Amino acid sequence: MAINVLADGRRMARRRQDRDRGPTRSGSASVRCCLQRVLTNRPDAPMHIQRPTFQRPEPPAPNGAPTRLAITLGDPNGIGPEVVLKSLHDPSLMPSMTPVLIGSAHVLRVHADVLGFSDLDIHIVDEVPEEVPHGDVAVLDVAEDPEPPVMFGSITAEGGRLAMRAVERAVEACQAGTVDAMVTAPISKDAVRQGGYDVPGHTEFLADKTNSPQPTMMMVAGGLRVGLVTSHTALSEVPSAVTEEAILEKLRVIDASLRDDFAIEQPKIAVFGLNPHAGEAGAFGQEEEEVIAPALRAARQEGFRVEGPMAADGFFGTQLDADHDAALAMYHDQGLVPFKALAFDHGVNYTAGLPIVRTSPDHGTAYGIAGKGMALPGSMRNAMELAVAIARHRHQQATPAT
Repeated sequence: MAINVLADGRRMARRRQDRDRGPTRSGSASVRCCLQRVLTNRPDAPMHIQRPTFQRPEPPAPNGAPTRLAITLGDPNGIGPEVVLKSLHDPSLMPSMTPVLIGSAHVLRVHADVLGFSDLDIHIVDEVPEEVPHGDVAVLDVAEDPEPPVMFGSITAEGGRLAMRAVERAVEACQAGTVDAMVTAPISKDAVRQGGYDVPGHTEFLADKTNSPQPTMMMVAGGLRVGLVTSHTALSEVPSAVTEEAILEKLRVIDASLRDDFAIEQPKIAVFGLNPHAGEAGAFGQEEEEVIAPALRAARQEGFRVEGPMAADGFFGTQLDADHDAALAMYHDQGLVPFKALAFDHGVNYTAGLPIVRTSPDHGTAYGIAGKGMALPGSMRNAMELAVAIARHRHQQATPAT
């Protein structure tokens, strides 16, 4: 499918007006964003990025119970505990949630000392409490060692094991119904492997623990949503993994999530091609005509609103994201490179297709700045907010109308 970059003036003017208004309260509003190269005589002219803003969820009802969140601390040697602590110090966030941190109380104290949070009142708990007093921090300690080592910036087997023990405990809490959602701080896949866990990442681990056959990584920043057909797959293996059934299954999961989790009644999904310029009518590969197009025909027969195969390189630059509720990329970097360029400091990773609600920040352990107090908490804060919003929406759907 060719992209007409010379769209008529009225259409572009309407888009500019929508973009200037920003996201609306409805879940279907798209974030208006684009990459713009500053045209100057300097060859090193910088790239200026108009970043999407995060759409805040509705505040809690005056008498509504706060949403219970299990928040894992992630790798103890990375920035996970830091961004969790910074997020919890935001007074506007706390009324909507009851946080229970899962990891190590000792690790949390080490990070708190670095940040100067000397007044942190930590309560170690064995089970998820019904409520947490205002200003207190409840920690469900799952560490094997009462004082596990904290080695800022280092990849260790101990750190990987502690991070994954926390994730396991959070999943159990979600399945038992003692929490409403879970938020995971970043882990190191290398440390996790050294710690004895043979999993590519959070998504695959959660799929196994919840018996979910088709979990889908969906990056979210307001109305900008990007899903993946393949996630942690070697690039050499991607073409064989991109099948009609794989695409169709991901479309089913994303469509259901947009309806059930984001309250979008008739989602519209853009689907990228695999090859440059979506194959250019077969000039750069046959996958678009032989695999992706048939999958989209089948999706339309099932009632889905899909468009594609679309050229991935021009999708965001020509603001086509403004016309869609989500985009489906074929592989990891095809979707995440543009997403993180636009929303790195506040985007959220949401796992669609699970029976539980799980979000995380869209960044990694950032070992290079761990222990320096430099990490920005925006992405973690937004992950908490999105988890609250989705958990509440699911609860409303499950509650019979009176």
